[in-house]
Amino acid sequence: MSAFIGEYRERFGVEPICETLGVSASAYYQRASGERCARRLADERLLVEIRRVHRENYECYGSRRVWKALLRGGIEVARCTVERLMAAHAIQGAKRRGKPWRTTRADPAGRHAPDLVERDFTADAPNQLWVADFTYLRTWEGVLFFAFVIDVFSRMIVGWQLAGHMRDDLVLDALGMALGLRAPGAEVALVHHSDRGSQYGSEDYTQVLDDHDVARSLGSTGDCYDNALAESFVDSFKTELISDRVWRTQEQTELAIVEWVGWYNHARLHSSLGDMPPVEYERLHAPDGHAERGDRRQPLARSSRAERCRGGAGMTEVARALLGPSPPGAAVCSRTGLQRRGAHAELLPQTAPSPPGPRSWWRRRPACQGRLRLPFPRCTR
Repeated sequence: MSAFIGEYRERFGVEPICETLGVSASAYYQRASGERCARRLADERLLVEIRRVHRENYECYGSRRVWKALLRGGIEVARCTVERLMAAHAIQGAKRRGKPWRTTRADPAGRHAPDLVERDFTADAPNQLWVADFTYLRTWEGVLFFAFVIDVFSRMIVGWQLAGHMRDDLVLDALGMALGLRAPGAEVALVHHSDRGSQYGSEDYTQVLDDHDVARSLGSTGDCYDNALAESFVDSFKTELISDRVWRTQEQTELAIVEWVGWYNHARLHSSLGDMPPVEYERLHAPDGHAERGDRRQPLARSSRAERCRGGAGMTEVARALLGPSPPGAAVCSRTGLQRRGAHAELLPQTAPSPPGPRSWWRRRPACQGRLRLPFPRCTR
């Protein structure tokens, strides 16, 4: 358009041509002078910040979360402006795709714990309700399985484990990390909810929950809605980190998950938490005495099945010695009707807990300094 006006301006004049074409004469003069308008300059500056936020958050944020992150960073901008710039420059969040691979194989003849949650994934304080599950990851070296435990109150990942198998040791290590890093409150009983997979219904897993006075809750078979919060987390995990990236080795995958879990707990904005990270949400909204990194209880080592059967010096006796008898008048959980022991506060050590088991990720974590960058960018298809 500018070339056409410039070609005939000497013959007809700029204003008559612009009036005939229905364009602004001032816009032509400004474009001819080479000066950029204030809006274009502002868009270029804002686009740099949008790309930075998008890149630092695993390229999984859409326009809404990018807008929220900019506001939290002190950059006042309209949401429609962020949407316009992201659409114009093909910047988009992670897309959900694929079909889940079911790994849950429940025993139809087995006796299962009741469903204490009944799809009510709410909690008034940390360490009242945990949900657990595990999923698979494909790498060039084979399939890995990722188990996790999430605190419903703040959506924080309180325990996780990665292994090349899906035996009960996988979920036991994730539970051991959660019990070691978190200190369940003394007011109400902690409820642990999962699906009816054979790993979560095993004798070893049930014994660990019983030794720590954790109420066990199982959803129905083949119904993802009974453990919807964990299923939603799996979808977000695979969408934001796993999909559209090439995973060559198991070590590469594990290192990336370590960084992603830290980002998820400390930086990722959760819409269900008012666009706050879980750590910040607990710090602002958790009742007194329920902080994540306050007093901690020493994790208990798993005893063998023979020791538990003969009443030897296994976990049951250690737990009884640490926790002591239930005090009279202990508070009762409204969800389960169970009492929570009240001696935790006096018995919590001041030092950090030791690793819960030989298979825990503490024992085999390679040294890594600085921020770990993903080895491959997200594919743009």
